[in-house]
Amino acid sequence: MTHPPATAAPPPPSPRGGPEWRIAEGLTPYPEALAAMQARVAAIQAGTAPEQVWLVEHPPTYTAGTSAPPEGLVEARFPVFQAGRGGQWTYHGPGQRTAYVMLDLARPHGAAPARDVRAYVHGLEDWLIGALDRFNIRGERREGRVGIWVVDRARGTEDKIAAIGVRVTRWVSWHGVALNVDPDLGHFGGIVPCGVAGHGVTSLHRLGIPASMAEADAALHAAWDRVFGG
Repeated sequence: MTHPPATAAPPPPSPRGGPEWRIAEGLTPYPEALAAMQARVAAIQAGTAPEQVWLVEHPPTYTAGTSAPPEGLVEARFPVFQAGRGGQWTYHGPGQRTAYVMLDLARPHGAAPARDVRAYVHGLEDWLIGALDRFNIRGERREGRVGIWVVDRARGTEDKIAAIGVRVTRWVSWHGVALNVDPDLGHFGGIVPCGVAGHGVTSLHRLGIPASMAEADAALHAAWDRVFGG
């Protein structure tokens, strides 16, 4: 199976004025990420900083969205934080690429019209599906289930490979998506991921794709313009 070539960082923004892409080194504590996003969102609103896609890895962490029920936290194995985004419980940890997307949604972005949060979330789904397609993995939506799902025919299962949770403040987006490259899938057992019981989680490596984080980043960058470019 063909993978995108490894790269230390995605290419710079396109001449068409796409967002700045940034990769955080090491593991970023979740509170630091929240503070950095809040500062960037304020700067975008003020017109003093460009839009940004920020790629990070976190230490093992559980985060609660605004609709997360207490019973969704099965066992607090790791630090727990209130995220302030939409959605329920999510795990973040090493081997998972979290992409924080900070865009000015008051203007259109590719297929997403201005001030249309539903279309923006649909675009995030298309972005992940496009990135997975570069590894010959078919990512799919499921009615009533948040995130991107794959059918593992070898195991006879249907599992989540990517989560989505967003917040929009004065029409600037923050939070974003989380793609499982090679996390410890056992760590998800402490929560009901995104409130969906009865289905598991998977990763590129679990599906037999030994992609590096750099290859996952390159796939995400390559899939961006098809959805949000133009």
